[in-house]
Amino acid sequence: MSILSGKNILLGVTAGIAAYKSASLVRLFIKSGAHVKVVMTPSAKEFVTPLTLSTLSKHPVYSSFTNEEDDNAVWNNHVELGLWADVFVIAPATANTLSKMANGVCDNLLLATYLSAKCPVYFAPTMDLDMYKHPSTLQSFEKLNDFGNIMIPATSGELASGLVGEGRMAEPDDIVSIIENDILGRLPLRGKKVLITAGPTHEAIDPVRFIGNHSSGKMGFEIAKAAANLGAEVILITGPTHQKAPHALIHVIPVVSAQDMYKEVHKYFTTSDIAILSAAVADYKPKEVANKKIKKKSETLTLELEKTKDILGSLGEIKKQQYLVGFALETNNELEHAKGKLKRKNLNLIVLNSLNDKGAGFKTDTNKVTFIDDKDNIYEFQLKSKAEVASDLLNKIISEIDA
Repeated sequence: MSILSGKNILLGVTAGIAAYKSASLVRLFIKSGAHVKVVMTPSAKEFVTPLTLSTLSKHPVYSSFTNEEDDNAVWNNHVELGLWADVFVIAPATANTLSKMANGVCDNLLLATYLSAKCPVYFAPTMDLDMYKHPSTLQSFEKLNDFGNIMIPATSGELASGLVGEGRMAEPDDIVSIIENDILGRLPLRGKKVLITAGPTHEAIDPVRFIGNHSSGKMGFEIAKAAANLGAEVILITGPTHQKAPHALIHVIPVVSAQDMYKEVHKYFTTSDIAILSAAVADYKPKEVANKKIKKKSETLTLELEKTKDILGSLGEIKKQQYLVGFALETNNELEHAKGKLKRKNLNLIVLNSLNDKGAGFKTDTNKVTFIDDKDNIYEFQLKSKAEVASDLLNKIISEIDA
């Protein structure tokens, strides 16, 4: 899956002959899993129809501040468009539009949106050979690069004038690839391997029964998605759960028991840079597992339990360069117990959450956590979505490993 999956991409189309390629570009962005909206300059409609781009993007196409054919004249809010976008791509970008962008001219909806955008802006120039080499055009490129915009250079080939040379807009496949690689290259966890555990474990009593807990795995899966979105290569070892992790950078390894998880974790830990163990691993398992279903013969059933292997503690004993994070779900003396676990298991950071906090713990979309690091710093957070908690956790880890 592409790094663009789930992102909001705003495509700006200007009045160049290469505008016909914008239809292919929309299709490629949609295929990558992105949400796409299109804003056009009024003159661009002479090269490609809004109907084509609207059909492909599944959104209305914007080209003016109001819908001229609408008697009620609804305002197309350029600020909202700019804030909606995670990525703004202007392709094709003509010499006229590039000059206006470089000099703050704002005489159409596309330019107003550009000046409002807070996201990365990519532009793919298209123009004839002499125009591409003109000092004013080169000055526009330089200014836009200084603004932090990213240029997707034109290629050489046959131009609309019949000349052959530089000025041909990059092909849609190449534009998508350049944007994907640029985003990946800027991500703070690019090149890092992150090991994550999630979900419960099921400890068999007999072929049909098990000891387990109420963990849904949602917290671990959100951490995995957040890490992958930051460029990490993620190994996600998960107990039984209905959660999904549709991301090209996440390799999911399903397990059932604590022993299964122990084996898989140790297989990948030595090559990991970061390990985040959020799984709710059973502390005990039946000492003997019946090979046939236990029949109900009496009013009581006694099971002899034995400890499972301490996965987190075993990693703390062998860790070298790894940044190791554990979780502590507590019901009383929360800080004291979490700090003790942090030290006993040789962790860099522990994430504390309490079942006493409404909206925290198992089977919820939210969590209320406290981070405690190995320098005895405490960071308390309010109730947030688990996706936001995952983002906070990764930001904290990044700040530590980059320090």
